[in-house]
Amino acid sequence: MVLNEEQWIKELREKRIAYGISQGRLAVASGITREYLNKIESGKMKPSKELLETLHKELARFSPEAPLTMLFDYVKIRFPTLDIQHIIKDILKLNINYMLHEDYGHYSYTEHYSLGDIFIYTSADEEKGVLLELKGRGCRQFESYLLAQQRSWYDFLMDALVDGGVMKRIDLAINDHTGILDIPELAEKCRKREYIGKSRSYKFYQSGELIKHREDEYMGRTLYLGSLKSDVYFCIYEKDYEQYVKLGIPLEEADIINRFEIRLRNERAYYAVRDLLTYYDAEQTAFSVINQYVRFVDEEPDKRKNDWKLNDRWAWFIGDNRQSLKLTTKPEPYTLDRTLRWVQRQVAPTLKMLKKIDKGNGTDYMETIEQQAKLTEKHEMIIKQQTTPAKDLVKS
Repeated sequence: MVLNEEQWIKELREKRIAYGISQGRLAVASGITREYLNKIESGKMKPSKELLETLHKELARFSPEAPLTMLFDYVKIRFPTLDIQHIIKDILKLNINYMLHEDYGHYSYTEHYSLGDIFIYTSADEEKGVLLELKGRGCRQFESYLLAQQRSWYDFLMDALVDGGVMKRIDLAINDHTGILDIPELAEKCRKREYIGKSRSYKFYQSGELIKHREDEYMGRTLYLGSLKSDVYFCIYEKDYEQYVKLGIPLEEADIINRFEIRLRNERAYYAVRDLLTYYDAEQTAFSVINQYVRFVDEEPDKRKNDWKLNDRWAWFIGDNRQSLKLTTKPEPYTLDRTLRWVQRQVAPTLKMLKKIDKGNGTDYMETIEQQAKLTEKHEMIIKQQTTPAKDLVKS
């Protein structure tokens, strides 16, 4: 047995004991006998790589640390007003003096204000009103301002509804930190019709680059459940691979392995927000939507499909014998990460070259370039945003 396998088994036993899980309980969850697991832990039996991965994956389900977390990942709200200053000041509670204003917009709006990835669009069309859009980064940045305001998502959503806000889209993301969800397995269940849902539509994609230095050819996988044109559909994808491609984070270091996104539009988004503000229970809201629209089962030939047994892994995911799941936040400040990555990839090599030429020839290309560079109003505002504490960016 190689050292790597010995280390895996040692960690398996230490974690099992730390979690307070008996050999019998872990063995049953992994589909083997207690005696077999005892021989593996004592070094008398060499497990296959697949079994070792199964044991670690099943053990992760018993972790005292939350294996699943949930957060807002997309928010789009339209307000029936042209008073954008009111929305920024009284609903978002941000200081408009620190927001960048530009004379263009998306979704046929003609202008917008922004603070990092927080976008507020407006136009002269009263029917369009004011549109707030927060994508993933925007949600994380807005959470940092909610924290400074001593408000929660619930407080903000209540303010938005009271002001007549129309929910255009709400995405709730459930992060799987331990690999509970097996996306290829779920896709196979869809193919075998072991998937019961309001919509029979599903799409499964494998895409991306092959990852070097791995024994298997790993590619990012995404499963869509439901029609992408409907007001309710689900997207399940390998978040660790996405972070590898975007940020270069090694797969084994990723905090989130899979992500299950509930994407709600229009009336369905409104009902979800109303449910959140009625019960203040994000788990109930999220899984009531999931359970209403999708269910994975195991085929039982002698029974009707609607009576087939719920798949064990899916049952655990939706709440069977796992700890409760609460809405979490992950406040992140507005940073220049994307700009810095672009500079690093596209500009830094040329700057480094010029610096070496200056040193070798006694020239001053770099100094001249910096002196001749002119900052626009946009640059000056970004400097202002980046050098101002969060407490000053929010409305006092």
